Amino acid sequence: MTSATVATLKHGDRLEILARRRAFLHVRTPGGAEGWTDERQLLAASDMQALQDLSHRAAKMPSQGQAFSFHEMTIHTLPVAHSPSFLTVAANEKVDVLTHMRTERKDVPRAPLIPAAPKKAKSARQGSGKQPKYPPPPMPKPPGPPPNWLDLSKTDLDEEAPPEETPENKVVPTDDWSLVRTSSGVSGWVLTRRLIMAIPDEVAQYAEGKRILSYLPLGSVMDGDQKKTVWLWTTTENGPQPQDFQSFRVFIWSLKRHRYETAFIARKVRGFSPVLLQEVEYDSQTRTRGSAATAKYPGFSVCLENDDGQRVRKQFALLGNIVRYAGEQPCEAPPPPLVTLDAPPPGSAPVAAPAVAPPVPTESFAERVRKRLRAMKKGLFGG
Repeated sequence: MTSATVATLKHGDRLEILARRRAFLHVRTPGGAEGWTDERQLLAASDMQALQDLSHRAAKMPSQGQAFSFHEMTIHTLPVAHSPSFLTVAANEKVDVLTHMRTERKDVPRAPLIPAAPKKAKSARQGSGKQPKYPPPPMPKPPGPPPNWLDLSKTDLDEEAPPEETPENKVVPTDDWSLVRTSSGVSGWVLTRRLIMAIPDEVAQYAEGKRILSYLPLGSVMDGDQKKTVWLWTTTENGPQPQDFQSFRVFIWSLKRHRYETAFIARKVRGFSPVLLQEVEYDSQTRTRGSAATAKYPGFSVCLENDDGQRVRKQFALLGNIVRYAGEQPCEAPPPPLVTLDAPPPGSAPVAAPAVAPPVPTESFAERVRKRLRAMKKGLFGG
């Protein structure tokens, strides 16, 4: 049986908690409406603050391309499957993909909505302190194992037993998550496998079974009355990888063959997000022999790891339909982690929000006293 809906609230509205019954909370809205809701639909103050901080940081992050889903898609507060979902994106609605994160498939404890009641100190039992008149006899010494106890413990199954699982060979299931930003500026996490990068099919057909991690427009050319974009993309192998992408490629539109062709490709690289679009200074030879001119061209930069383990941001310039290497510099320092999946320290339970008040009794003390006196009078005088 489904109960009637008494009120509908928006994400971020605050509620007052009145009582708890198992997994349901009796709440009161700012307008005074009261009803019951599943506690999984509510966020604590610390969770709400962390989500707002994530949106503020995501607002400054460069987009790595747009994506969509064929079905409705829920956005989560954390890159964890069982974390609360606070927004639903409609099918075919585009979102900006900002970064990726691979996390272990595990449950993350949530901050309690209602602070736990303090535990009562257990009173130590006081013994009588009397000693028995006759002390008990000492316990006998246990018998030792037989001399051949190792041989007796062996079985035929010991030779066929699988290798013992250790932390080194234990396989931990993981999921790949993407941080996305909606058109309204709200950011959150979705499973990467739910996303389809919105790059045109005439370019996506060259993915060669790789997953397109990001794609960005470098410029455009006119082919008659059609405007064709020059695309840059990065791709990655399927499965967990120590780096974000292993290849990047530039596609240009051929005015002679009227199709996309590769202008530049780099394979077997160790690349890390983000990929940045920027104007790049490039020295090109002028008509005067021996002199050089520096000009700015549209281009991009990628953060790659060298063989010695050092990360450098390499810049490339787009000169018409040609891509040229334009220099490098150290990669920027990695930003602080976007989320923390560790359990909160003991004693740091936040105040509930959207629920802030502890449970209160439904009757006052005076009302309970009057009810008790009426019951005693009725029992003594019969009415």
